[in-house]
Amino acid sequence: MVCQKCTKKLAKLAAPDAWKDGARNTADKVKKKGANKLLAGKSTRFNPYDKIEKCRVCKTKVHQPHSKYCQQCAYKLGICAMCGKMIADVKNLKQSS
Repeated sequence: MVCQKCTKKLAKLAAPDAWKDGARNTADKVKKKGANKLLAGKSTRFNPYDKIEKCRVCKTKVHQPHSKYCQQCAYKLGICAMCGKMIADVKNLKQSS
């Protein structure tokens, strides 16, 4: 569960969807021929050697970059996994994961 504000922080795919109009992972940039893709990539790419965050509730490793909570705890509590903002009222619901 991610709020509207945090959807911009979600990772984008490297390969563009050419057959979909308005796809969010299309790149309209001019591509250089023979450029090194590793050096020309974004600096926001996931680096597995960076510090891996832990969930604030259950202390398990979080697989999504910039997240504070794992998906299971975010679903149970009805909060955004990235910022912790309340998304859904789960007071009268039985959330299981």
